Amino acid sequence: MLTVVAAVVCAQARETSLPRWRALATNEARIPRNFLMLAHSEEAQRELGIRGKARAEFDDFLRSIDGDWVRYHRHPEPVLRPHLDRAEAALESHLAKAYGDAAVDRLHQLELQAQGARAFLRPEIAAYLELTPDQSSRFDLMFTKTEELRAAAFSTNPQDPAAAAAFQRVKQSENPLAVQMLTPEQKRRWTALQGQKRDVMAFNRVNAMASELVDSGKWFNGPPVRLADLRGSVVVVHFYAFQCHNCQANFGIYNRWYRTLREKGVHLIGVQSPETSAERDPDLVGKAVAKDGFQFPVLFDADSRTWNAWGTTMWPTVYVIDKRGYLRNWWLGELNWQGAQGDKVLERVIDRLRAEDLDDPVHPKPQ
Repeated sequence: MLTVVAAVVCAQARETSLPRWRALATNEARIPRNFLMLAHSEEAQRELGIRGKARAEFDDFLRSIDGDWVRYHRHPEPVLRPHLDRAEAALESHLAKAYGDAAVDRLHQLELQAQGARAFLRPEIAAYLELTPDQSSRFDLMFTKTEELRAAAFSTNPQDPAAAAAFQRVKQSENPLAVQMLTPEQKRRWTALQGQKRDVMAFNRVNAMASELVDSGKWFNGPPVRLADLRGSVVVVHFYAFQCHNCQANFGIYNRWYRTLREKGVHLIGVQSPETSAERDPDLVGKAVAKDGFQFPVLFDADSRTWNAWGTTMWPTVYVIDKRGYLRNWWLGELNWQGAQGDKVLERVIDRLRAEDLDDPVHPKPQ
């Protein structure tokens, strides 16, 4: 059941005629889409009263709707959005049936807190707040300028930390500036609409459930592996092609991880998804596995079915999966490309996930 505080807040908000929640349209790309992602976070689940045995059942539900999110997560927004629409609709229906309308309202409240002033662009929110045409125009102009700054800042160097910092400063200024444009009554409504405030930006970033590995019938270094059988452990999955030079640059790190992380209960799995004709030959793949010193399980993804199921687009790609089966982080390309420290970044993620208490990830066990 919903927490007492959240239930009271939702009941009070319902008395003031909450807006009819609606899915974001394709042309509303400036509004952060976080309803589905929030539902995957442990903090939001606790707000909704999803604890104990209910957590495992909810995980199973999310696993049932997350496949297309994983498969299309790197596709252009117009391609991804219909899949997110279906997943969000299924999520809202499931929450209403399993936990009641109060749970749906609470997740939408958290969604508004995460969207901040960008939510003013939502027609149902604008109507609820009774924004004037002048206010809506000013908000539209403000957010448009922010997006233009983003495009300009990252047009030459997407990895420029100074540009990223400058953009974040402007982005963070949106909320206080936008709220200043509201009337006292609009501010009151906006505060009530968000419900009990939580630091949603501090929620652990959790993505979709990892898709199951598609067994091709050919594995190296042992029997087939199922992610379902590894729940309760942190898992690292890396996609590679043995003739790919960028992949080869990571091989030493994978071997080091296998030696050091398996002692900590972390599982490492390789997925050989072919790019060239030689990489489609199981004998050549097997010889490369031995030559490159891999001792961990390797799936021969001959038809790229696992590659496609995971929406992978680049050799190499490394994914980190938490104890419940959620994708928590990934790295595209060489881990140490041009001084990058991708191996260290992911090792910190792995250590953090190892410390999570499976029964209470928000409050890790003391080390």
